[in-house]
Amino acid sequence: MQIETLDLHFQQIPQTIAAYLVTGPEGVALVETGPGSTLPTLRDHLHARRLRPTDLAAVIVTHIHLDHAGAAGWFAQQGVPVYVHYVGAPHLIDPTRLLASAARIYGDKMEPLWGEMLPAPADRVISLRDGDTIRAAGLSFTAMNTPGHASHHHVICLGDTAFTGDAAGIHLPGVQFADLPAPPPEFHAETWQDTLQRLQAANFAHIYPTHFGLVEDPQSHLQAVSR
Repeated sequence: MQIETLDLHFQQIPQTIAAYLVTGPEGVALVETGPGSTLPTLRDHLHARRLRPTDLAAVIVTHIHLDHAGAAGWFAQQGVPVYVHYVGAPHLIDPTRLLASAARIYGDKMEPLWGEMLPAPADRVISLRDGDTIRAAGLSFTAMNTPGHASHHHVICLGDTAFTGDAAGIHLPGVQFADLPAPPPEFHAETWQDTLQRLQAANFAHIYPTHFGLVEDPQSHLQAVSR
């Protein structure tokens, strides 16, 4: 198994939003897509590896916020199966309400920040619940329910490795502190503490937050986020 961190250069800033390309014995899968505004960069990453979007065995997103799943509908329209929390699935199929909610925050910055979010064909969207297994690229990923940042959030587990989305907070390279993304309307501190305890109990060897990249000491990081 190989995990590559794909830097999406969000707003031309390096190391802010990642997608993860996971190569298994039977192909490749993608964890997180980033927003529509960085889709050209993501496609360039795939092209540089001689991959077409249709070569992906699966796209898996931790939750439906635009910085994590904004380009998921485009991949679904290419025929790639997209795996997502069951609460978020309807909003990938019809993103109207999701986009309206985000527009209340971002206003006229919606397009330059997030680009286009395309609706995903319903038959390409696979809903996940806590403990569900995704078999793709010859690998077995497991969804772990991890609310607090959002009710529709899963951490995606792969053996002793986890792709943590926003549930394990933010740790940007070169920055000495862990940050807590707490957007409206679903942030809930007490629930998030429960999630952090669950992640600590899982004792992962490595975690990959979407913002940004490999964390090699998960326990220290999770304790810092909890504080």
